[in-house]
Amino acid sequence: MENNGGPGTDPVEQVLYEVKKTIVGQDALLERLLVALLSRGHILVEGVPGLAKTLAVKALAAAIGGRFNRIQFTPDLVPADIVGTRVFHQRSGEFEVSLGPVFTNLLLADEINRAPAKVQSALLEVMQEQQVTIGRETHPVPKPFLVMATQNPIESEGTYPLPEAQVDRFMMKVLVGYPSATEEFVIVERAISPTPQPQAILTPERLVEMQTQVEQVYVDPALIEYAVRLANATREPAQVGLGDLARYVEFGASPRASINLILAARALAYVRGRDYVVPRDVTELAHDILRHRLVLTYEALSDDVTPDAVLTRVMDALPVPDAPPRGVLRK
Repeated sequence: MENNGGPGTDPVEQVLYEVKKTIVGQDALLERLLVALLSRGHILVEGVPGLAKTLAVKALAAAIGGRFNRIQFTPDLVPADIVGTRVFHQRSGEFEVSLGPVFTNLLLADEINRAPAKVQSALLEVMQEQQVTIGRETHPVPKPFLVMATQNPIESEGTYPLPEAQVDRFMMKVLVGYPSATEEFVIVERAISPTPQPQAILTPERLVEMQTQVEQVYVDPALIEYAVRLANATREPAQVGLGDLARYVEFGASPRASINLILAARALAYVRGRDYVVPRDVTELAHDILRHRLVLTYEALSDDVTPDAVLTRVMDALPVPDAPPRGVLRK
């Protein structure tokens, strides 16, 4: 993934090179955004304000030649504000459909937990169905379509936490931390000087072609079995010798976890220039795919046990398969 010396010839490397003209650090977030785009998933990002989450999505949209929209979620938002509505024109005496901001390629849903449940549900329905019904007409959203929703972990006043069933619709939940001192120095330097804007490297049509190529990436059955065993171990930790974790886990990961783990691993292999998945592709994404799908008990909260801590123990207890690679490096 890293390519700081030049754009190279690979389109994925070129996109990353363009985005990094604007974004300093955040390599993991940028890689996950590309993985989500290529595997037709969506991302929930948790991080404090000021970590360039908005800028990252905007720069990526520019690099892929797609449209970008941002919705600031607030308590007074209604579903029509995001999906659109029918507007009556007195002169013509007819209704006309006014499409909402979800009709874009990359959508940033900023602080999604500040809007009430009916607004959250409207957005999550679009994410799942890839279409909006207004009146009697159905309108598909553009392709590709990626939603990056953000949550602020340090504030709880005036928020409406996402229900577990709705959080499960996000392919990944990515935790974004502060930059290092060196990265922050570069951030400040760029902030006080003109920064070149990312150029369009791809077109949305080319990105859709790349999504089709990702579907051809080979996954060894041993890795699929590992993903299933990993998800199942979060539901029944005693089966992998972790009976002491049972009191901390109220509900384990749903089948969406194992599905999305393999889908995302294929896209990560593609991003890294391969047409086959290796075990590392699966294990590196496991926390991002699974952390938001675990529902912990109150005992876990009182003992300060986090989903990541549970997942780390489960992954340590499961042997990683030595799946033989097949295929060749992607040209």
